[in-house]
Amino acid sequence: MFWGTATGITSSNPAITSISTNSYTHTGRDNGTSYYYKVAAVNSAGTGTLSSEVNAATPLSAPANLSATSAFQQVSLAWDNVSGATSYTLYWDNSTGVSSSSTDNTSVSTNSYTHSSLSGGATYYYKVAAVNSSGTGTLTSEVNATAGATQLMGGSMQGTALNLTPTVTILAGSAGNAGTVDDNGTAAEFDRPFGITTDGTNLYVTDFTSGKIRQVVISTGVVSTLAGSGFSQPWAITTDGTNLYVADSGNNLIRKIVISTGVVTTLAGAGGTGACVDNDNGSLAKFSKPQGITTDGTNLYVADRSCQLIRKIVISTGAVTTLAGSGIKGDDDNETGTLAKFDGPAGITTDGNNLYVTQVGDGKHSIRKIVISTGVVTTLAGGSVGTTDATGTAAKFSSPYGITTDGTNLYVMDYGNNRIRMIVIDNASVSTLAGSDSGPAVDNTTGALAKFNSPFAITTDGTYLYVPDSYNHVIRKIQ
Repeated sequence: MFWGTATGITSSNPAITSISTNSYTHTGRDNGTSYYYKVAAVNSAGTGTLSSEVNAATPLSAPANLSATSAFQQVSLAWDNVSGATSYTLYWDNSTGVSSSSTDNTSVSTNSYTHSSLSGGATYYYKVAAVNSSGTGTLTSEVNATAGATQLMGGSMQGTALNLTPTVTILAGSAGNAGTVDDNGTAAEFDRPFGITTDGTNLYVTDFTSGKIRQVVISTGVVSTLAGSGFSQPWAITTDGTNLYVADSGNNLIRKIVISTGVVTTLAGAGGTGACVDNDNGSLAKFSKPQGITTDGTNLYVADRSCQLIRKIVISTGAVTTLAGSGIKGDDDNETGTLAKFDGPAGITTDGNNLYVTQVGDGKHSIRKIVISTGVVTTLAGGSVGTTDATGTAAKFSSPYGITTDGTNLYVMDYGNNRIRMIVIDNASVSTLAGSDSGPAVDNTTGALAKFNSPFAITTDGTYLYVPDSYNHVIRKIQ
């Protein structure tokens, strides 16, 4: 048998002699390589005429160490490179038993792939094969991962509606006792906690009176001080998971805190007397009593209360522009961008496509919606003072300040009513989740039996709600 790795086999090619039967297995070949062959019969008279040429390719080996890691509505896959591969094919399915007949993603050029736009909470199954000019190689063993159903967005988790009892407990703080003691759970003290956000592991709280930024470990209730110098009436706070961003209301600044180090810098704002000035240079922009802040991971959105504006800050540059609001008080619907009017914008959150803004000025106790891509402003719910649960503008609030979302519902801290209200985004129906009249913080109370004392803010980790119960000086958990 004469053989080689290129077409055109002759009797001058390498030969395997003395084959005693009419078959032969050529072993020890390189994977992913084509081999060419001719055969001749032999007897005492010599070697006969060569056969026609045939060829076959050995398959590339299966990539080693295939892994699948879930994230929000996506799965990230990685594997070891295969020598000789020019690309890879990823096979996948919604059930086990993936084969070369399954759905495929071809021409993957590197040893990793992110499978995106998946259904959150669904499990996906995968195999990978290396490819070169000889064809598709051997498939890996199967791996699977469940696409994430939630993601953290500016202190709001998106993707899955919360399932709450709702039982209200004290996570941290000594009820009725103002202070700045760092300790565990109810042994710690807060001094009028106002703003709150979460990265899913910790809560971050603005202590309004002391000017400190506190950290609460969700799993244990351990409280520490992350930053505590140079703030004046820090009102609201949000996070992108790496940094915190604080609406430093008394200083008319937007501050940045690196979570890992506690280093504090000014991202935007000239400070001093409040004013309403946009500028591509963040340090030259001006704010006037910013009270709400959220992020989509790229930009910050600020409810600049005294300016009656919603400001946008590009995180990477600090550039400040006005997304919506004319600076004139009002609440006319269906106006766009700087033609729109607000009356006391206070809290703000995002579901990734829209902003939701609480409005508290001059009897305009409502929740406004801003389409981020267009700047169109409408009223989602509320409009006058009261506690009425209803749909849209028939519902009533009293100084709704804090707001967060799970992507399906909004949760509003109805400050004047000492209640947590829930709004279904799709139909604007409003209900009361917890709270009634003002009162002391009592552990393990449910629904309307729970009492708050002038709470300003609210956040969610995708499972529970957390509220800084400002004048009870505690952090409440609603589960």
